[in-house]
Amino acid sequence: MAIRIANRLSQVEEYYFSKKLAEVESLKQAGADIINLGIGSPDMPPHPDVKKELVHACNQKGSNHYQSYRGLESFRQAIAHWYKSIYDVQLNPASQILPLMGSKEGIMHVSMAFCNPGDTVLVPNPCYPAYLSASKLLNINLKFYHLKEENNWLPDMEEIESLCDDSCRMIWTNYPHMPTGANGNMDVFNQLVELAKKKNILIVNDNPYSLILNDKPESLLQVEGVSEYVLEMNSLSKSHNMAGFRVGMLCGSEKNINHVLKVKSNFDSGMYKPIQIAASKALAVDSSWYLGLNKSYQKRRDLIWKLADKLNCQYKKDSVGMFVWAKIPDQFDSGESFSDHLLYQKSVFATPGIVFGQEGKKYIRFSLCATEESIKQAIDRC
Repeated sequence: MAIRIANRLSQVEEYYFSKKLAEVESLKQAGADIINLGIGSPDMPPHPDVKKELVHACNQKGSNHYQSYRGLESFRQAIAHWYKSIYDVQLNPASQILPLMGSKEGIMHVSMAFCNPGDTVLVPNPCYPAYLSASKLLNINLKFYHLKEENNWLPDMEEIESLCDDSCRMIWTNYPHMPTGANGNMDVFNQLVELAKKKNILIVNDNPYSLILNDKPESLLQVEGVSEYVLEMNSLSKSHNMAGFRVGMLCGSEKNINHVLKVKSNFDSGMYKPIQIAASKALAVDSSWYLGLNKSYQKRRDLIWKLADKLNCQYKKDSVGMFVWAKIPDQFDSGESFSDHLLYQKSVFATPGIVFGQEGKKYIRFSLCATEESIKQAIDRC
């Protein structure tokens, strides 16, 4: 007789990249030379001072101790200074900032703090799949608002308002948008905040891509500062090449931060102190760091555009972030079949858009997290 499992497991599947990357690895083990343009895992190193700070902090007495659930005061101050410098948003480091061990953790904790089973959450289609899986694991109902290319992948406010019934507790938004690379704007953010006030619901913006190939970083918190109706997550994974460090942040009102802290403090015992110290150093790097990083990404994006042109894919050159979102050639019926064609016929892996929702069925996503040499090889193969 098999051990019974929780019903919630029937609501979710293994994360797509967990399965697909295992398949890619098995092809490599069989001798295939796969060029991976599929995942957004930064391949360039963090700032050298960050690595030095991490090593130094590891050797400090007490670095192995349990840490505060709220994080080091110095780290929260570094986050506040960074938000002021990048977005011109004033945050109180004592009460309006909560360090996170990555965005996935934050998505789950925010969902647990503000939604009961049977409540409704609105998510964009296409979107980061973790918004969906967190809701499904918690028995929260999902409603999709549809982002379409003809509207530059921006939300239709009338559609969103029509979905906000009495059961709706929260709206996920993500600008700059993953996977499409569409950039948000303050007009969209203003409309979302006005809707949140009108319907008495929470808007949560997931904002890890605003410094990648983006001339004007923006934050939902710029609308009117901190309020009960808005939360924003941010991350060092993409902007500082620290994905494996698992460092992010949640910013919002003291009341909302405390709600999430009540959940989070029951799941972990604080972030490793040396990582917080290293992250503080990362947030203090000179602006030349971002300029240098973006020069590298720009060169890579130019090459990905050449690859997309060779494959007869269509894309927009005004997108931002570390991906190129492209419409597939007409002879393929789905991004999945096109992705398989590239993988099995050209030994190039790119992510099918259907992973992010039905609105992505005819699209594919190329990552910029590969060397120029690798992308040139992909162009030659295709």
